[in-house]
Amino acid sequence: MIFRLLALILLPILAYYIVRTVGQRFALTSRQNKLLFVVVVFVLVISTLVVLGRLPIQFILAPIGVAATFLLRMLPTLLRLLPMWQMLKSRTSFGASRSQGQASTIRTEFLAMELDHDTGNMDGRVLKGGYAQKKLSSLSLEELLNVLHECSSDSDSSQVLQAYLDRNHPSWREQTGVEAGPQAVADDSVMTRALALEILGLSEAAGKSEIVKAHRQLMQKMHPDRGGSDYLAKKINTAKDYLLKNHSD
Repeated sequence: MIFRLLALILLPILAYYIVRTVGQRFALTSRQNKLLFVVVVFVLVISTLVVLGRLPIQFILAPIGVAATFLLRMLPTLLRLLPMWQMLKSRTSFGASRSQGQASTIRTEFLAMELDHDTGNMDGRVLKGGYAQKKLSSLSLEELLNVLHECSSDSDSSQVLQAYLDRNHPSWREQTGVEAGPQAVADDSVMTRALALEILGLSEAAGKSEIVKAHRQLMQKMHPDRGGSDYLAKKINTAKDYLLKNHSD
């Protein structure tokens, strides 16, 4: 009698802690947590009834046996369909990311520049200096030139900002008398997987086809012949080459 009473008290508590742990682990929604709680309580109640002898063990084993038999019979078919499912899932995932607006980020010492794949628009945020935390789009041409002067010691930052100025203030060089300097070459030795994924706006699970597609779409907007920048084009190409070279089949 005491054991049954303790079981009635402990089962909901145990179910609560199981659901809370799983919910925190996998970031479940409120609705998912409620559904999981019902399932956990059901499993715990059935298990308790079996232990107490109120239900025969066959009550659990029979459904498991039926499910196992079904899976064994369907296994060859499931294995044939698995590649198709993975391909469909990959396309759906990539399509979803595209529908939400895919963007790339290039970070330098002074700037975090974002490139929109759909429109080709560029905007960024100043990371250090007198205009730290300011968005480039909120700064006047005079202020942008001040930022350019501040970041002149860092070639990457200077090249990225010049690319932004060329795209958003096409006549800034004529107005200021500043000529285009030598373009920095993207260095493959400092490229990492995380950086390459960030530049192409891809997730960790990106496959070869997604890498090639993201590169092609981004180059359509950022190629020098389309008003882009040699520096940005080299960065994008370096990111693509790095990911393809280090992609595990």
